[in-house]
Amino acid sequence: MTANGRLKIVIGSPLEPVHVDRIAAAGGDRVEVVFEPQLLPVPRYEGDHHGTPRDLGPDDVARWRSLVAEADVMFDFDWLDPSTVGERAPRLRWVQATSAGIGEFLVRTGLVQTDIRFTTAAGVHSAALAEFAALGLLYWTKDVPFLQRRQAERHWERYAAESLAGRRVLVVGLGEVGREVARVCAAMRMDVWGMRRTAEGPLPPGVSRLVFREDLRDALAQVDALVLACPLTPETKGLIGAAELAALPASAILVNVARGAVVDETALIEALAENKIRGAMLDVFEREPLPVDSPLWSMPNVVVSPHSASTVSDENHRIVDIFVDNLDRFLDGRPLRNEFVAERGY
Repeated sequence: MTANGRLKIVIGSPLEPVHVDRIAAAGGDRVEVVFEPQLLPVPRYEGDHHGTPRDLGPDDVARWRSLVAEADVMFDFDWLDPSTVGERAPRLRWVQATSAGIGEFLVRTGLVQTDIRFTTAAGVHSAALAEFAALGLLYWTKDVPFLQRRQAERHWERYAAESLAGRRVLVVGLGEVGREVARVCAAMRMDVWGMRRTAEGPLPPGVSRLVFREDLRDALAQVDALVLACPLTPETKGLIGAAELAALPASAILVNVARGAVVDETALIEALAENKIRGAMLDVFEREPLPVDSPLWSMPNVVVSPHSASTVSDENHRIVDIFVDNLDRFLDGRPLRNEFVAERGY
């Protein structure tokens, strides 16, 4: 708390002033909002929370460190030195992340071992990622590459197209993103199967069958498409390997909006090179940026997206919606939305 008893909120990543004002207005006289954009990375595009790091001089570095040291709450992580923030910011009690999947980051930085509470941006990106998944399914089912070749040849010849209606898709992960993917796929009259950690609770809207981990390979043999929308946890790392890819029909489509490490990328490249699956729509990869020598760049049955499927122009508005709701909850001592649980990894 500040000397006058206000909660000090430090904005840790680039944010439009209108949203900074929204946070200040939501907290009223109970908070003090600190936003010094000249100390933050330079955003490369709208909604960029990482940006190009600034080459700060010693005085600016000291200034930023002093701000973090006094923070009770942060909107996004300390971009300069996140791994030591638990030691340098003794008052810090809560961080609102701008990403839905923060488990791997918290483990890598050691923040998962601190007493700081973390909330995620889960749900913010669900519509955009579901649209990307639908794009991938339509791209290959409607054979857009074929149409592009015919157009380049100025060749007019009618043909019979395929349809998504009646096809079966397995959505792995039924959180905010997976449920929205399932809803969109069901709206396109696909038969939607889903897979999640537990069998508890009703099936999400649009899902006709729940698949369990032990039945995954059998289920893969019966689907036309696989959409990965799960968090990266010890349980899901390498979930889709050579055996799982081999179980898919040769006509199957794979869409990954989860994390790259959910799939064995070497096995995926081999399956695509040998046409063991029809095509892949990939937004995430084991290494990011995707190395320039990766075969995935030049494969005709792959679409590469630079981990940008979730980034839309109104992203910050949606994240701040979550933050201001959580701020009210935090100040009132009520449970927070989207709170990270270390035991489950998300």
